[in-house]
Amino acid sequence: MINLPENVETTMELLSKGNYISDRSLGTAVHLALQLKRPLFLEGEAGVGKTEIAKVLAETLGRKLVRLQCYEGLDVASAVYEWNYTSQMIEIRLAEAQGIEDRNQLGKDIFSDRFLVKRPLLQALEHSTEGSPVLLIDELDRTDEPFEAYLLEVLSDFQITVPEIGTITAQDPPIVVITSNRTREIHDALKRRCFYYWVDYPDAVREMEILKIKAPQVETRLSGQVVTFVQKLREMDLFKLPGIAETIDWASALNQLDVIELTPEAIDDTLGVLLKYQDDIAQIRGSEAALILDQIKNEVAARQLSTS
Repeated sequence: MINLPENVETTMELLSKGNYISDRSLGTAVHLALQLKRPLFLEGEAGVGKTEIAKVLAETLGRKLVRLQCYEGLDVASAVYEWNYTSQMIEIRLAEAQGIEDRNQLGKDIFSDRFLVKRPLLQALEHSTEGSPVLLIDELDRTDEPFEAYLLEVLSDFQITVPEIGTITAQDPPIVVITSNRTREIHDALKRRCFYYWVDYPDAVREMEILKIKAPQVETRLSGQVVTFVQKLREMDLFKLPGIAETIDWASALNQLDVIELTPEAIDDTLGVLLKYQDDIAQIRGSEAALILDQIKNEVAARQLSTS
């Protein structure tokens, strides 16, 4: 277990050790969440690196990562705990066979920690000699509002009430990272318990730095063209703009195909790696891709002229 970073600079260095390139504003949000023991609520488009922050924190701090992947219909049994009913029934049958008639004692026995199946939220409250874990509540916007309301107790006091046992409270609060792709608005009551940060698409300089780390095998010239092309796509009216993950995948795919420079043909052949909706692919493929590529080449030529 590694101690928490003492300031914003060391927080950014910590993220950098995990190959995560952050700007100062994000580093500040992460630092405050760690030091003040408040959940960090990260909102932004899919593929901009929200989930990666929790993974990097767990890796660089030497903590266990407990991940709760949210989905529609998520309930307490899947997210918090449930009883092992099969084992409980076996215990009851054994007690009957042994002639045990003390129902109160039997009830205490079958509703004990031995028969409690702990799901991610309850696991995150358990004490560990390795330090409190990193609890990732991923894509909270996919859940229903009743489950979101249930989280209020967990995030307010870091405790969970199990009716048959009582209230379980964390000795040391977990490091909580919550992500949302904003498919629906999260209630203000939950947001107030967190530090909020909007994770935006990176600018060209930062995206180039990310590519150097995540796809070092790709030549600098091709990486530059890929980043510039993606940046221009993000200025367009597409159904789903490509995220950082798609940029990395596209650069790696082009490199795998031995592409050393973007061409209209290479773009058309690999658009399915970059864009995930057919309408977007149809809009860009062909003349539009060639036009964007021409703009990139003209801009490069103009820069070279200005520096000569």
